[in-house]
Amino acid sequence: MKGWKHHHLSQTQFIAYGFLGIILVGTGLLMLPGANRSGESLGFVNCLLTATSATCVTGLVAADTWSQWTLFGQLVILAMIQIGGLGFITIGVFLSIVLRRKIGLKERGRMQESVNTLQIGGVVRLAKKIVQGTLLFEGAGALILSIRFVPEFGFLRGVYYGIFHSISAFCNGGFDLMGIREPYSSLTYYYDDWLVNITIMSLIIIGGIGFIVWDDLSKKGLHFRKYLLHTKIVLVTTAALLLGGGVLFFLLEMNHLMADMSLGGKIYSSLFQSVTARTAGFNTTDTAALTDGSKLVTIVLMFIGGSPGSTAGGIKTTTLAVLLLSIRASVDQTDGMNVFNRRLDDSAVRQAGLILSFNLVLAIAASVWIVVLQPGLLMSDVLFETFSAIGTAGMSTGITRALLPMSKLALVVLMYCGRVGSLSSALAFTQSKKKPPVRLPMERITVG
Repeated sequence: MKGWKHHHLSQTQFIAYGFLGIILVGTGLLMLPGANRSGESLGFVNCLLTATSATCVTGLVAADTWSQWTLFGQLVILAMIQIGGLGFITIGVFLSIVLRRKIGLKERGRMQESVNTLQIGGVVRLAKKIVQGTLLFEGAGALILSIRFVPEFGFLRGVYYGIFHSISAFCNGGFDLMGIREPYSSLTYYYDDWLVNITIMSLIIIGGIGFIVWDDLSKKGLHFRKYLLHTKIVLVTTAALLLGGGVLFFLLEMNHLMADMSLGGKIYSSLFQSVTARTAGFNTTDTAALTDGSKLVTIVLMFIGGSPGSTAGGIKTTTLAVLLLSIRASVDQTDGMNVFNRRLDDSAVRQAGLILSFNLVLAIAASVWIVVLQPGLLMSDVLFETFSAIGTAGMSTGITRALLPMSKLALVVLMYCGRVGSLSSALAFTQSKKKPPVRLPMERITVG
């Protein structure tokens, strides 16, 4: 056709459309009668919400996972969690390695974009290491969790539960099958169980620090000084958030939600709440019963999320670190942002500011949209839900199930943007425009 121009997808568009395709396929599978225990479909919007939540490794649900879905439906959800956590690009590259297919520059570029690595060299080796590491950690987690679940649920179900929760935890998915005890109970029956707590928390943290950090740690061991600046910032920021969040939860809830717990139970619950708020979605305490202070801390942690190139969502730890370093540099009036005897690129501040602003605007806009549609809902609960969605955290006060279809669609958009990246999503679905040859006159305004 005359005037037709062949359209090439950019790396960002390929990833964004790929995730969208997986979500739609998953939605179709979950709508099948065989996926539902009742034999009747849960409806398009609820299946879309569930598929998006699984693929974007969030954990927000329209129905209890065990009570609603058959084994087939659960396996569909588990597959989407695994694909969403690792990224379909990484899985595709690994399969190409196994099949000994040639991996071209385009595929390497997509892999680089998918895991947010700093350079294109070595991405094929990194893909192999990611899949092998994932199998190792998930396998170890499944084995350890089976020690607890087999005596409680029998051998086959206990092993299956170990595998399901290990994959869900490592991928920061937040889906659980503990509805067999009580719908929507998550891991509340194990609030003081050291084996379950430590295993789940370890899987969440390992999955959330990022594949770049994995690679660096595997090469340089425990030699902190030799790490990449990226690795140092991720590890320090992650440790500060986890410990700081744990202390705050302990102080805020020790005489409230955790008043009847033993000291060990309070410590485990506080640390677990801090860890799971970093985009994991599990809970060992009643999230809806948290004090307002704890909900605020949870919202902040959910919004920050994990680290770049990981199974987690949120604005990422490095974004937070860059913004804080920028503030320090401005207050101290130093030349550039200096940390660990290195100076950060000034463009990182602009990128961090854009990510923060874009995610914040999306979450607040969705909150206003939901409140307008359903004015009877508490704004604090709505904000909790929307920030959980944009941060792909999956924690909920329980209002997701009561939302209208249009409100649920708002959460679907937030989860998708949170997993693909809010800026990436915007760029993927907008046509790039050429820069005009002439720039408009500049005029100053007063800021601050």
